[in-house]
Amino acid sequence: MAKIAFILLCHKDPASVIQQAERLTATGDYVSIHFDARAKAADFTAITDALKDNAGVTFATRRIKCGWGQWSLVQATIHALEAAVDAFPKASHFYMLSGDCASVKSAAYAHRFLDARDVDYVESFDFFNSDWIKTGFKGERLIYRHFFNERVHKRLFYNAFKLQRKLGMERKVPDDIQVMIGSQWWCLRRTTIEAILAFCKARPDLIRFFRTTWIPDETFFQTLVRHLVPTREIESRTLTFKLFSDYGMPVTFYNDQYDLLISQDYLFARKISSEATQLKKRLGALWSSERKDFATSQEGPKLHAFLTGRGRVGKRFGTRFWERESTLGSDRDLYMVVCKKWHVAKRLLKASADKLDVTGIEYLFDEAGCRVPHLGGIERTLDKRNRHRRALVRMLFDYYGTERLMICLDPANLDLMRDFMSDRANARILEVQCTFDDQYLVGHAHRVGLATQDTPGEVIERLLPTLRHEFLDEQVAIREEEFKQHWRLKEGRGAQDNGAVLAEFFGIDHDTGRELAETQHLFAD
Repeated sequence: MAKIAFILLCHKDPASVIQQAERLTATGDYVSIHFDARAKAADFTAITDALKDNAGVTFATRRIKCGWGQWSLVQATIHALEAAVDAFPKASHFYMLSGDCASVKSAAYAHRFLDARDVDYVESFDFFNSDWIKTGFKGERLIYRHFFNERVHKRLFYNAFKLQRKLGMERKVPDDIQVMIGSQWWCLRRTTIEAILAFCKARPDLIRFFRTTWIPDETFFQTLVRHLVPTREIESRTLTFKLFSDYGMPVTFYNDQYDLLISQDYLFARKISSEATQLKKRLGALWSSERKDFATSQEGPKLHAFLTGRGRVGKRFGTRFWERESTLGSDRDLYMVVCKKWHVAKRLLKASADKLDVTGIEYLFDEAGCRVPHLGGIERTLDKRNRHRRALVRMLFDYYGTERLMICLDPANLDLMRDFMSDRANARILEVQCTFDDQYLVGHAHRVGLATQDTPGEVIERLLPTLRHEFLDEQVAIREEEFKQHWRLKEGRGAQDNGAVLAEFFGIDHDTGRELAETQHLFAD
Protein backbone atom coordinates (compact mmCIF):
# COMPACT_ATOMS: atom_id res chain seq x y z
CA MET A 1 0.00 0.00 0.00
CA ALA A 2 1.17 3.53 -0.80
CA LYS A 3 2.75 5.52 2.00
CA ILE A 4 3.10 9.23 1.46
CA ALA A 5 5.84 11.53 2.69
CA PHE A 6 4.38 15.04 2.59
CA ILE A 7 6.88 17.81 1.87
CA LEU A 8 5.42 20.68 3.83
CA LEU A 9 6.72 24.19 3.10
CA CYS A 10 5.38 26.75 5.57
CA HIS A 11 6.25 30.09 7.08
CA LYS A 12 3.49 31.02 9.57
CA ASP A 13 0.71 29.82 11.87
CA PRO A 14 2.60 27.19 13.92
CA ALA A 15 -0.63 25.88 15.47
CA SER A 16 -2.00 24.98 12.04
CA VAL A 17 1.30 23.39 11.01
CA ILE A 18 1.26 21.21 14.12
CA GLN A 19 -2.36 20.24 13.56
CA GLN A 20 -1.72 19.44 9.90
CA ALA A 21 1.32 17.28 10.67
CA GLU A 22 -0.47 15.35 13.41
CA ARG A 23 -3.46 14.72 11.17
CA LEU A 24 -1.40 13.51 8.20
CA THR A 25 0.78 11.19 10.28
CA ALA A 26 -2.15 9.74 12.24
CA THR A 27 -3.08 7.63 9.20
CA GLY A 28 0.39 6.12 8.83
CA ASP A 29 1.93 8.69 6.48
CA TYR A 30 4.90 10.98 7.03
CA VAL A 31 5.69 14.70 7.02
CA SER A 32 8.95 16.53 6.33
CA ILE A 33 8.74 20.20 7.33
CA HIS A 34 10.68 23.18 6.08
CA PHE A 35 9.75 26.21 8.16
CA ASP A 36 10.99 29.45 6.60
CA ALA A 37 14.09 30.84 8.32
CA ARG A 38 12.54 34.30 8.05
CA ALA A 39 9.81 33.28 10.48
CA LYS A 40 9.99 33.87 14.21
CA ALA A 41 12.36 31.55 16.06
CA ALA A 42 9.71 31.08 18.75
CA ASP A 43 7.26 29.74 16.16
CA PHE A 44 9.75 27.15 14.92
CA THR A 45 10.54 26.14 18.48
CA ALA A 46 6.83 25.66 19.18
CA ILE A 47 6.57 23.34 16.17
CA THR A 48 9.64 21.25 17.01
CA ASP A 49 8.66 20.94 20.66
CA ALA A 50 5.14 19.80 19.79
CA LEU A 51 6.24 17.24 17.19
CA LYS A 52 9.55 15.98 18.60
CA ASP A 53 8.03 12.69 19.78
CA ASN A 54 6.15 12.05 16.54
CA ALA A 55 8.11 9.38 14.64
CA GLY A 56 6.29 10.31 11.43
CA VAL A 57 7.70 13.85 11.39
CA THR A 58 11.12 15.06 10.35
CA PHE A 59 12.57 18.46 9.52
CA ALA A 60 14.56 19.78 6.57
CA THR A 61 18.30 19.23 6.82
CA ARG A 62 18.73 22.98 6.67
CA ARG A 63 16.41 25.97 7.06
CA ILE A 64 16.80 28.84 4.61
CA LYS A 65 15.11 32.17 3.97
CA CYS A 66 12.59 31.82 1.15
CA GLY A 67 11.39 34.39 -1.35
CA TRP A 68 8.67 34.14 -3.97
CA GLY A 69 9.98 33.54 -7.47
CA GLN A 70 13.46 32.65 -6.25
CA TRP A 71 15.61 29.53 -6.15
CA SER A 72 15.27 29.44 -2.37
CA LEU A 73 11.87 27.73 -2.67
CA VAL A 74 13.40 24.92 -4.73
CA GLN A 75 16.35 24.64 -2.37
CA ALA A 76 14.06 24.44 0.65
CA THR A 77 12.14 21.65 -1.09
CA ILE A 78 15.38 19.75 -1.78
CA HIS A 79 16.43 20.03 1.87
CA ALA A 80 13.04 18.67 2.98
CA LEU A 81 13.23 15.86 0.41
CA GLU A 82 16.70 14.82 1.57
CA ALA A 83 15.48 14.59 5.14
CA ALA A 84 12.37 12.63 4.12
CA VAL A 85 14.27 10.12 1.98
CA ASP A 86 16.62 9.34 4.86
CA ALA A 87 14.00 9.32 7.63
CA PHE A 88 11.23 7.40 5.88
CA PRO A 89 12.54 4.41 3.90
CA LYS A 90 8.99 3.02 3.59
CA ALA A 91 7.64 6.13 1.88
CA SER A 92 6.55 5.27 -1.67
CA HIS A 93 5.38 8.75 -2.74
CA PHE A 94 6.45 12.32 -1.98
CA TYR A 95 3.72 14.95 -2.11
CA MET A 96 4.37 18.73 -2.14
CA LEU A 97 2.14 20.76 0.18
CA SER A 98 2.03 24.22 1.68
CA GLY A 99 0.65 25.32 5.00
CA ASP A 100 -2.45 26.57 3.16
CA CYS A 101 -3.32 23.15 1.70
CA ALA A 102 -5.83 20.67 3.07
CA SER A 103 -6.92 17.18 2.12
CA VAL A 104 -10.26 16.84 0.30
CA LYS A 105 -10.46 13.04 0.40
CA SER A 106 -9.73 10.34 2.96
CA ALA A 107 -6.29 8.82 3.44
CA ALA A 108 -7.77 5.45 2.45
CA TYR A 109 -8.96 6.91 -0.83
CA ALA A 110 -5.61 8.64 -1.46
CA HIS A 111 -3.63 5.46 -0.86
CA ARG A 112 -5.87 3.45 -3.16
CA PHE A 113 -5.68 6.18 -5.80
CA LEU A 114 -1.85 6.16 -5.82
CA ASP A 115 -1.71 2.35 -5.80
CA ALA A 116 -3.89 2.19 -8.91
CA ARG A 117 -1.23 3.55 -11.27
CA ASP A 118 2.57 3.48 -11.17
CA VAL A 119 3.10 7.05 -12.39
CA ASP A 120 4.34 10.45 -11.30
CA TYR A 121 1.76 13.24 -11.05
CA VAL A 122 3.28 16.52 -12.15
CA GLU A 123 2.15 19.22 -14.56
CA SER A 124 4.85 19.23 -17.23
CA PHE A 125 4.30 21.24 -20.40
CA ASP A 126 6.81 22.47 -22.97
CA PHE A 127 8.06 25.83 -21.73
CA PHE A 128 8.27 27.55 -25.11
CA ASN A 129 5.49 25.90 -27.12
CA SER A 130 2.70 25.67 -24.55
CA ASP A 131 0.46 28.55 -23.42
CA TRP A 132 0.87 27.76 -19.73
CA ILE A 133 2.28 31.26 -19.15
CA LYS A 134 -0.54 33.66 -19.96
CA THR A 135 1.09 37.06 -19.39
CA GLY A 136 4.40 38.66 -18.48
CA PHE A 137 7.90 37.23 -18.87
CA LYS A 138 8.27 33.96 -20.74
CA GLY A 139 11.63 33.32 -22.42
CA GLU A 140 13.04 36.13 -20.28
CA ARG A 141 12.64 33.85 -17.25
CA LEU A 142 15.43 31.64 -18.60
CA ILE A 143 17.72 33.56 -20.95
CA TYR A 144 18.48 36.33 -18.45
CA ARG A 145 19.89 35.97 -14.94
CA HIS A 146 17.66 37.04 -12.07
CA PHE A 147 19.45 37.82 -8.83
CA PHE A 148 16.86 39.93 -6.99
CA ASN A 149 13.44 39.26 -5.51
CA GLU A 150 10.88 40.90 -7.81
CA ARG A 151 8.46 41.61 -4.96
CA VAL A 152 10.96 42.93 -2.43
CA HIS A 153 13.45 44.68 -4.72
CA LYS A 154 11.29 45.52 -7.73
CA ARG A 155 13.49 48.33 -9.03
CA LEU A 156 16.68 46.27 -8.80
CA PHE A 157 14.96 43.31 -10.43
CA TYR A 158 13.80 45.23 -13.50
CA ASN A 159 16.91 47.41 -13.80
CA ALA A 160 19.10 44.30 -13.83
CA PHE A 161 16.89 42.79 -16.51
CA LYS A 162 16.98 45.96 -18.67
CA LEU A 163 20.75 46.22 -18.36
CA GLN A 164 21.28 42.63 -19.48
CA ARG A 165 18.94 43.11 -22.41
CA LYS A 166 20.66 46.36 -23.42
CA LEU A 167 24.11 44.74 -23.29
CA GLY A 168 22.94 41.61 -25.10
CA MET A 169 23.76 39.36 -22.15
CA GLU A 170 21.46 36.52 -23.16
CA ARG A 171 22.45 33.00 -22.21
CA LYS A 172 21.68 29.65 -23.78
CA VAL A 173 19.42 27.07 -22.23
CA PRO A 174 21.45 23.87 -21.62
CA ASP A 175 21.40 21.80 -24.80
CA ASP A 176 20.65 18.44 -23.22
CA ILE A 177 17.39 19.35 -21.46
CA GLN A 178 13.95 20.39 -22.61
CA VAL A 179 12.67 22.97 -20.17
CA MET A 180 9.14 22.20 -18.97
CA ILE A 181 6.71 24.20 -16.87
CA GLY A 182 3.74 23.50 -14.61
CA SER A 183 2.29 23.72 -11.14
CA GLN A 184 4.70 23.32 -8.21
CA TRP A 185 2.22 21.03 -6.44
CA TRP A 186 3.33 17.56 -7.52
CA CYS A 187 3.30 13.97 -6.23
CA LEU A 188 6.34 11.89 -7.25
CA ARG A 189 7.35 8.29 -6.65
CA ARG A 190 10.33 7.40 -4.48
CA THR A 191 12.42 6.21 -7.44
CA THR A 192 11.86 9.54 -9.17
CA ILE A 193 12.83 11.57 -6.10
CA GLU A 194 15.99 9.52 -5.60
CA ALA A 195 16.90 10.02 -9.26
CA ILE A 196 16.35 13.79 -8.95
CA LEU A 197 18.54 14.08 -5.83
CA ALA A 198 21.31 12.06 -7.51
CA PHE A 199 21.01 14.19 -10.65
CA CYS A 200 21.40 17.37 -8.59
CA LYS A 201 24.72 16.11 -7.25
CA ALA A 202 25.92 15.00 -10.67
CA ARG A 203 24.98 18.18 -12.56
CA PRO A 204 26.00 21.31 -10.65
CA ASP A 205 25.92 23.18 -13.98
CA LEU A 206 22.15 22.75 -14.19
CA ILE A 207 21.75 23.83 -10.59
CA ARG A 208 23.68 27.02 -11.46
CA PHE A 209 21.41 27.62 -14.45
CA PHE A 210 18.14 27.20 -12.54
CA ARG A 211 19.48 29.11 -9.54
CA THR A 212 19.21 32.37 -11.53
CA THR A 213 16.04 31.68 -13.48
CA TRP A 214 12.82 33.37 -12.44
CA ILE A 215 10.15 31.31 -10.61
CA PRO A 216 12.15 28.05 -10.83
CA ASP A 217 9.67 26.12 -8.66
CA GLU A 218 7.49 26.05 -11.80
CA THR A 219 10.27 24.64 -14.01
CA PHE A 220 12.94 22.75 -12.04
CA PHE A 221 11.17 19.57 -10.92
CA GLN A 222 8.90 19.66 -13.98
CA THR A 223 11.97 19.61 -16.26
CA LEU A 224 13.93 16.99 -14.34
CA VAL A 225 11.02 14.56 -14.16
CA ARG A 226 10.64 14.69 -17.96
CA HIS A 227 14.40 14.26 -18.33
CA LEU A 228 14.65 11.26 -16.01
CA VAL A 229 11.33 9.43 -16.32
CA PRO A 230 9.73 7.81 -19.41
CA THR A 231 6.74 9.77 -20.73
CA ARG A 232 4.44 6.79 -20.24
CA GLU A 233 5.10 7.00 -16.48
CA ILE A 234 4.12 10.65 -16.17
CA GLU A 235 0.58 11.94 -15.66
CA SER A 236 0.79 15.62 -16.54
CA ARG A 237 -1.61 16.90 -13.90
CA THR A 238 -1.57 18.03 -10.31
CA LEU A 239 -3.49 16.26 -7.55
CA THR A 240 -4.02 19.55 -5.74
CA PHE A 241 -7.16 21.51 -6.64
CA LYS A 242 -6.51 25.21 -7.12
CA LEU A 243 -8.26 28.13 -8.79
CA PHE A 244 -7.20 31.63 -9.74
CA SER A 245 -9.24 34.82 -9.79
CA ASP A 246 -9.68 37.17 -12.76
CA TYR A 247 -6.64 39.03 -11.43
CA GLY A 248 -4.39 35.96 -11.36
CA MET A 249 -4.50 35.59 -7.59
CA PRO A 250 -5.12 32.20 -5.92
CA VAL A 251 -8.74 31.69 -4.86
CA THR A 252 -9.23 31.13 -1.13
CA PHE A 253 -11.79 28.60 0.10
CA TYR A 254 -14.06 29.08 3.11
CA ASN A 255 -16.35 27.12 5.42
CA ASP A 256 -19.31 26.89 3.03
CA GLN A 257 -17.32 25.27 0.22
CA TYR A 258 -16.87 21.81 1.72
CA ASP A 259 -19.18 20.07 -0.78
CA LEU A 260 -17.53 21.80 -3.72
CA LEU A 261 -14.05 20.70 -2.63
CA ILE A 262 -14.70 17.05 -1.86
CA SER A 263 -16.51 16.52 -5.17
CA GLN A 264 -13.48 17.51 -7.26
CA ASP A 265 -11.15 14.90 -8.75
CA TYR A 266 -8.21 15.82 -6.51
CA LEU A 267 -6.66 14.67 -3.23
CA PHE A 268 -5.84 18.11 -1.76
CA ALA A 269 -6.82 21.74 -2.30
CA ARG A 270 -5.31 25.15 -1.77
CA LYS A 271 -5.69 27.79 -0.49
CA ILE A 272 -7.81 27.22 2.60
CA SER A 273 -8.51 30.37 4.59
CA SER A 274 -6.80 30.53 7.96
CA GLU A 275 -10.19 31.57 9.35
CA ALA A 276 -12.03 28.55 7.88
CA THR A 277 -11.73 26.53 11.09
CA GLN A 278 -14.94 24.62 10.49
CA LEU A 279 -13.86 23.64 6.97
CA LYS A 280 -10.46 22.47 8.24
CA LYS A 281 -12.13 20.44 10.98
CA ARG A 282 -14.50 18.73 8.55
CA LEU A 283 -11.74 18.00 6.03
CA GLY A 284 -9.49 16.69 8.80
CA ALA A 285 -12.19 14.30 9.96
CA LEU A 286 -12.71 13.20 6.38
CA TRP A 287 -8.98 12.42 5.94
CA SER A 288 -9.04 10.19 9.02
CA SER A 289 -12.16 8.34 7.93
CA GLU A 290 -12.30 5.15 5.89
CA ARG A 291 -14.57 6.66 3.25
CA LYS A 292 -13.75 5.60 -0.32
CA ASP A 293 -16.98 6.29 -2.23
CA PHE A 294 -16.41 9.77 -3.61
CA ALA A 295 -18.36 10.95 -6.63
CA THR A 296 -15.97 13.28 -8.45
CA SER A 297 -16.12 15.64 -11.40
CA GLN A 298 -14.03 18.20 -13.25
CA GLU A 299 -16.53 21.06 -13.08
CA GLY A 300 -14.83 22.85 -10.16
CA PRO A 301 -13.83 26.04 -12.03
CA LYS A 302 -17.27 26.44 -13.63
CA LEU A 303 -19.12 25.72 -10.39
CA HIS A 304 -16.95 28.13 -8.42
CA ALA A 305 -17.40 30.88 -11.01
CA PHE A 306 -21.16 30.32 -10.94
CA LEU A 307 -21.50 30.24 -7.16
CA THR A 308 -19.26 33.24 -6.50
CA GLY A 309 -20.34 35.32 -9.47
CA ARG A 310 -23.91 35.72 -8.26
CA GLY A 311 -23.14 38.60 -5.95
CA ARG A 312 -20.69 40.44 -8.16
CA VAL A 313 -21.30 44.16 -8.23
CA GLY A 314 -20.99 46.18 -11.41
CA LYS A 315 -21.94 46.05 -15.05
CA ARG A 316 -20.61 43.40 -17.33
CA PHE A 317 -21.17 45.42 -20.49
CA GLY A 318 -20.90 49.17 -19.96
CA THR A 319 -22.58 51.50 -22.46
CA ARG A 320 -20.55 53.78 -24.72
CA PHE A 321 -20.78 57.51 -24.15
CA TRP A 322 -22.73 58.07 -27.36
CA GLU A 323 -25.25 55.39 -26.34
CA ARG A 324 -25.94 57.04 -23.02
CA GLU A 325 -27.11 60.14 -24.89
CA SER A 326 -29.17 58.19 -27.45
CA THR A 327 -32.75 56.96 -27.38
CA LEU A 328 -34.77 54.29 -29.14
CA GLY A 329 -37.38 56.91 -29.98
CA SER A 330 -40.16 58.28 -27.82
CA ASP A 331 -42.82 57.10 -30.29
CA ARG A 332 -41.69 53.46 -30.25
CA ASP A 333 -42.94 50.50 -28.18
CA LEU A 334 -40.41 47.94 -26.90
CA TYR A 335 -41.94 44.79 -25.39
CA MET A 336 -39.53 42.69 -23.32
CA VAL A 337 -40.58 39.12 -22.52
CA VAL A 338 -38.39 38.00 -19.62
CA CYS A 339 -38.35 34.25 -19.01
CA LYS A 340 -35.85 31.66 -17.77
CA LYS A 341 -37.44 28.93 -19.87
CA TRP A 342 -36.48 30.17 -23.29
CA HIS A 343 -38.82 27.82 -25.15
CA VAL A 344 -41.81 29.28 -23.28
CA ALA A 345 -40.89 32.86 -24.22
CA LYS A 346 -40.28 31.83 -27.83
CA ARG A 347 -43.74 30.22 -28.07
CA LEU A 348 -45.37 33.34 -26.66
CA LEU A 349 -43.36 35.58 -28.99
CA LYS A 350 -44.38 33.58 -32.06
CA ALA A 351 -48.05 33.53 -31.04
CA SER A 352 -47.98 37.29 -30.37
CA ALA A 353 -46.27 38.07 -33.68
CA ASP A 354 -48.91 36.00 -35.51
CA LYS A 355 -51.92 37.64 -33.82
CA LEU A 356 -50.68 41.21 -33.28
CA ASP A 357 -49.00 43.89 -35.33
CA VAL A 358 -45.63 43.43 -33.59
CA THR A 359 -42.25 42.25 -34.85
CA GLY A 360 -40.62 39.60 -32.66
CA ILE A 361 -36.96 38.64 -32.19
CA GLU A 362 -35.95 35.90 -29.78
CA TYR A 363 -33.02 35.94 -27.30
CA LEU A 364 -30.74 38.19 -29.35
CA PHE A 365 -28.74 39.24 -26.26
CA ASP A 366 -28.42 35.71 -24.85
CA GLU A 367 -28.27 33.30 -27.79
CA ALA A 368 -25.44 33.66 -30.30
CA GLY A 369 -27.38 31.67 -32.91
CA CYS A 370 -30.45 33.92 -32.72
CA ARG A 371 -31.52 35.07 -36.18
CA VAL A 372 -30.66 38.75 -36.48
CA PRO A 373 -30.61 40.59 -39.81
CA HIS A 374 -27.32 41.87 -41.16
CA LEU A 375 -26.76 45.33 -39.69
CA GLY A 376 -23.19 46.08 -40.71
CA GLY A 377 -21.43 43.84 -38.18
CA ILE A 378 -22.90 45.16 -34.93
CA GLU A 379 -24.97 41.97 -34.70
CA ARG A 380 -22.19 39.43 -35.23
CA THR A 381 -21.30 38.50 -31.63
CA LEU A 382 -23.09 38.56 -28.29
CA ASP A 383 -20.37 40.84 -26.98
CA LYS A 384 -21.07 43.43 -29.68
CA ARG A 385 -24.84 43.12 -29.33
CA ASN A 386 -24.66 43.74 -25.58
CA ARG A 387 -22.09 46.51 -25.81
CA HIS A 388 -24.12 48.42 -28.41
CA ARG A 389 -27.55 47.39 -27.18
CA ARG A 390 -29.41 50.64 -27.80
CA ALA A 391 -27.88 51.17 -31.21
CA LEU A 392 -28.73 47.59 -32.15
CA VAL A 393 -32.38 47.83 -31.09
CA ARG A 394 -32.74 51.23 -32.76
CA MET A 395 -31.40 49.73 -36.00
CA LEU A 396 -33.85 46.83 -35.70
CA PHE A 397 -36.77 49.25 -35.45
CA ASP A 398 -35.48 50.94 -38.61
CA TYR A 399 -34.71 47.69 -40.44
CA TYR A 400 -38.22 46.29 -39.96
CA GLY A 401 -39.88 49.68 -40.45
CA THR A 402 -41.93 49.16 -37.31
CA GLU A 403 -42.85 51.12 -34.22
CA ARG A 404 -43.54 47.97 -32.17
CA LEU A 405 -40.73 45.50 -31.39
CA MET A 406 -40.81 42.49 -29.08
CA ILE A 407 -37.67 40.78 -27.74
CA CYS A 408 -36.91 37.98 -25.29
CA LEU A 409 -34.51 38.39 -22.38
CA ASP A 410 -33.11 36.04 -19.77
CA PRO A 411 -33.91 37.20 -16.20
CA ALA A 412 -30.18 37.47 -15.52
CA ASN A 413 -30.00 40.44 -17.90
CA LEU A 414 -31.16 42.96 -15.32
CA ASP A 415 -28.69 45.55 -16.62
CA LEU A 416 -30.34 45.50 -20.06
CA MET A 417 -33.77 45.88 -18.49
CA ARG A 418 -32.60 48.90 -16.51
CA ASP A 419 -31.11 50.45 -19.62
CA PHE A 420 -34.15 49.99 -21.84
CA MET A 421 -36.61 50.95 -19.09
CA SER A 422 -34.74 54.24 -18.59
CA ASP A 423 -35.12 55.10 -22.28
CA ARG A 424 -37.66 57.63 -23.52
CA ALA A 425 -39.29 54.89 -25.58
CA ASN A 426 -42.41 53.14 -24.28
CA ALA A 427 -40.56 50.13 -22.83
CA ARG A 428 -42.39 47.50 -20.82
CA ILE A 429 -41.57 44.16 -19.21
CA LEU A 430 -43.59 40.96 -19.19
CA GLU A 431 -42.00 38.61 -16.66
CA VAL A 432 -43.06 35.01 -17.33
CA GLN A 433 -42.67 33.08 -14.08
CA CYS A 434 -42.39 29.32 -14.53
CA THR A 435 -42.05 26.38 -12.19
CA PHE A 436 -38.77 24.44 -12.21
CA ASP A 437 -38.70 20.74 -11.43
CA ASP A 438 -35.47 18.81 -10.88
CA GLN A 439 -35.47 17.45 -14.41
CA TYR A 440 -35.50 20.94 -15.88
CA LEU A 441 -32.75 22.12 -13.51
CA VAL A 442 -30.52 19.19 -14.49
CA GLY A 443 -31.08 19.99 -18.16
CA HIS A 444 -30.26 23.65 -17.51
CA ALA A 445 -27.02 22.70 -15.75
CA HIS A 446 -26.01 20.71 -18.83
CA ARG A 447 -26.99 23.46 -21.26
CA VAL A 448 -24.93 26.14 -19.52
CA GLY A 449 -21.90 23.88 -18.96
CA LEU A 450 -22.19 23.47 -15.19
CA ALA A 451 -22.47 19.72 -15.64
CA THR A 452 -21.76 17.08 -18.25
CA GLN A 453 -23.00 13.56 -18.90
CA ASP A 454 -20.15 12.33 -16.69
CA THR A 455 -21.00 14.53 -13.71
CA PRO A 456 -21.87 12.28 -10.73
CA GLY A 457 -25.44 12.38 -9.48
CA GLU A 458 -24.31 13.46 -6.01
CA VAL A 459 -22.63 16.55 -7.43
CA ILE A 460 -25.74 17.46 -9.42
CA GLU A 461 -27.95 16.99 -6.35
CA ARG A 462 -25.80 19.50 -4.45
CA LEU A 463 -26.05 21.90 -7.37
CA LEU A 464 -29.86 21.87 -7.78
CA PRO A 465 -30.75 23.91 -4.65
CA THR A 466 -28.28 26.59 -5.70
CA LEU A 467 -29.78 26.78 -9.18
CA ARG A 468 -33.30 26.96 -7.78
CA HIS A 469 -32.28 29.78 -5.41
CA GLU A 470 -30.48 31.50 -8.28
CA PHE A 471 -33.68 31.61 -10.33
CA LEU A 472 -35.63 32.88 -7.32
CA ASP A 473 -33.02 35.55 -6.61
CA GLU A 474 -33.33 36.78 -10.21
CA GLN A 475 -37.09 37.18 -9.76
CA VAL A 476 -36.56 39.08 -6.51
CA ALA A 477 -33.95 41.35 -8.11
CA ILE A 478 -36.37 42.27 -10.91
CA ARG A 479 -39.17 42.94 -8.43
CA GLU A 480 -36.93 45.14 -6.28
CA GLU A 481 -36.23 47.40 -9.27
CA GLU A 482 -39.90 48.50 -9.05
CA PHE A 483 -40.20 49.08 -12.79
CA LYS A 484 -43.33 51.12 -13.50
CA GLN A 485 -44.41 49.09 -16.54
CA HIS A 486 -43.92 45.55 -15.28
CA TRP A 487 -46.40 42.70 -15.67
CA ARG A 488 -46.17 39.07 -14.54
CA LEU A 489 -47.48 36.00 -16.32
CA LYS A 490 -47.50 32.94 -14.06
CA GLU A 491 -47.54 29.25 -14.85
CA GLY A 492 -50.41 27.57 -13.00
CA ARG A 493 -52.61 30.65 -13.09
CA GLY A 494 -55.81 30.42 -15.14
CA ALA A 495 -56.05 31.56 -18.77
CA GLN A 496 -58.56 34.24 -17.78
CA ASP A 497 -56.16 35.89 -15.34
CA ASN A 498 -53.10 35.49 -17.57
CA GLY A 499 -55.15 36.80 -20.50
CA ALA A 500 -55.97 39.96 -18.56
CA VAL A 501 -52.24 40.48 -17.93
CA LEU A 502 -51.43 40.03 -21.62
CA ALA A 503 -54.24 42.41 -22.61
CA GLU A 504 -52.76 45.15 -20.41
CA PHE A 505 -49.19 44.44 -21.50
CA PHE A 506 -49.92 44.65 -25.23
CA GLY A 507 -52.81 47.12 -25.00
CA ILE A 508 -55.25 44.72 -26.65
CA ASP A 509 -58.75 43.50 -25.91
CA HIS A 510 -59.36 40.83 -23.28
CA ASP A 511 -60.51 38.18 -25.75
CA THR A 512 -57.28 38.39 -27.75
CA GLY A 513 -55.30 38.37 -24.52
CA ARG A 514 -57.06 35.20 -23.41
CA GLU A 515 -56.36 33.59 -26.80
CA LEU A 516 -52.67 34.28 -26.33
CA ALA A 517 -52.80 32.85 -22.79
CA GLU A 518 -54.38 29.71 -24.23
CA THR A 519 -51.52 29.18 -26.71
CA GLN A 520 -51.15 25.42 -27.06
CA HIS A 521 -48.43 23.88 -24.87
CA LEU A 522 -47.30 27.38 -23.80
CA PHE A 523 -45.69 26.23 -20.52
CA ALA A 524 -44.85 22.67 -21.57
CA ASP A 525 -41.29 21.46 -21.06
